[in-house]
Amino acid sequence: MNSMTGFGRGSAATDHWLATVETSSVNRKQAEVVVQAPRELNELESRIRKTALGVVSRGRLQISITLERSQASASSVRVDALLALSFESAFTELGQTLGRPVLPNAADFLRQPGIISVSNGEIEIEQAWLAIEPALDEALQQLSIMRGREGRDLKADFLSRLGTLAAFAGKIAAIAPERPIRQREVMLKRLRDAGLDLDLSDERVVKELALFSDRCDVTEELTRLDSHFAKFREYLDATEPPGRALDFLCQELFREFNTIGSKANDASIAQTIVEAKTELEKIREQVQNVE
Repeated sequence: MNSMTGFGRGSAATDHWLATVETSSVNRKQAEVVVQAPRELNELESRIRKTALGVVSRGRLQISITLERSQASASSVRVDALLALSFESAFTELGQTLGRPVLPNAADFLRQPGIISVSNGEIEIEQAWLAIEPALDEALQQLSIMRGREGRDLKADFLSRLGTLAAFAGKIAAIAPERPIRQREVMLKRLRDAGLDLDLSDERVVKELALFSDRCDVTEELTRLDSHFAKFREYLDATEPPGRALDFLCQELFREFNTIGSKANDASIAQTIVEAKTELEKIREQVQNVE
């Protein structure tokens, strides 16, 4: 199990390029890859995304790429001869207009854009990819290690909190069987106090009491809680990313505890339900960061 939060950095060099890649991820319901790189590398974005999505299935992943020309790849100096000749001819024409010689010096040629230019050359995509790919792999590997480490910490926390929830369910299970009996006694006492004694041999009365007892019974909810606890632990050990499944189970656990609180109508059970919901909310918050 992995967290959706992590960071990784990688670098690689070839004879032509030095590439540095940084990856950082935060939680999102879906997988989202954002690439920040020089515009000349736009056509590599699909490769970068494919590589990243092979590692990350959920979360917002930002990939930043820096590309520098290596020292072994020399810059080139280009002289535009035609522009230089035209520039000098312009000075000759100016001298003729003024009636005196006007000659350009070296600084004039350097200040004129385009006559002498220093170029690092265009980025050749496949050459750049030879440096970017291993740097990206290294960054994603570091990201995965960090996400896995945090995922193990989350798993330990989940197991601890699941144990607490199971203890709350056990406490409710110990009290719950007495609730229908006490509720029936309370109801009958109120009826007697109101002068409305019931004939317990009346089939209709027996049927109503049975329905009342059934409405107070939380055995079914407790059974489902045990099933959800077992499924939760199973997902924690799964090889596939369990984030969405765990989020769904949290909703189901909340539903069962809520139903028990509504049906039981007991102060001690209600207090246990409040404590269970508080613990469950902590689990739900953490689940939002699980891949």
